[in-house]
Amino acid sequence: MTVRNRGALAALAAGVAALTVAALVACGSQPAGNVGADEATALASTPPAVASGPTVPVTAGELPADAKIVPPVRLVIPEIGVTATVNAVGINEKTNEFEVPPSVDQIGWYRHGPGLEADAGSVVIAGHVDSAKQGKGAFFRLRELDQGDTVTATGSDGEARLYRVVAREEYDKTRIPLDRYFARDGKPRLTLITCGGPFDAKARKYRDNIVVTAVPA
Repeated sequence: MTVRNRGALAALAAGVAALTVAALVACGSQPAGNVGADEATALASTPPAVASGPTVPVTAGELPADAKIVPPVRLVIPEIGVTATVNAVGINEKTNEFEVPPSVDQIGWYRHGPGLEADAGSVVIAGHVDSAKQGKGAFFRLRELDQGDTVTATGSDGEARLYRVVAREEYDKTRIPLDRYFARDGKPRLTLITCGGPFDAKARKYRDNIVVTAVPA
C-alpha cells in the first residue's frame, strides 16, 4: 500500500464510495445503539485515535513481502440474508475514494490490506447500503447485526472461514477511527462497513458509517 493510497480513502470520511442515493431520505431503521465497542477496541494492538481528516494513517503492521494473499470472494451472513460476491478493490484515482463495486448487490475487499490468511490485522469489506436506481444494497441490513451473529467469508482458496460478530458501531463520517479499522496489526478480524444515519439530500450522502467487527469463530 503506497503512501498515496494511505491518504486517499476519503470515501470513509465522506461516504463509502460515491453512492447513487439522491432519491432516498433515510437509511431504514436505526441501530439499537453501539454494542461491543470496548471489545472491538481491544482487538487493536494500539489505542485508536479519532481521525482528524479523511485519511488512513500509517500503521505499525506490515504485510510480509512473500505472503500469499487470500482475498475473500464470497460473504454469507445468514442473520440478515446476505450472500454476496466480493471483489478486490482499491482507490479510484480520479475521486480518491474507496472504490466499492457499482452493483449494489456486490461488495468490495480492500486489496491493499490483509487477506483472509493473515494472522494479524483488519480485513476490510465495504458495500453499499442502497441506491436510488438499484434499490437495497447487500449491506442494507448490516445495522441489524448483533454480538454473536455469524459471518462466513470464503477465500479464493475455496476455504470457508467462520467469524463471530463482537461489535457494531456507528460514527459520524468525520470521526471514524480509520487507523483502527484499516490496521495491519492487532488481532485478526473482519471489518464490515457501510453508510448509515440520516440522509442529507442536499449533499447526496449519509451522515454516518456503520461498522461491524467480527473475529474468527
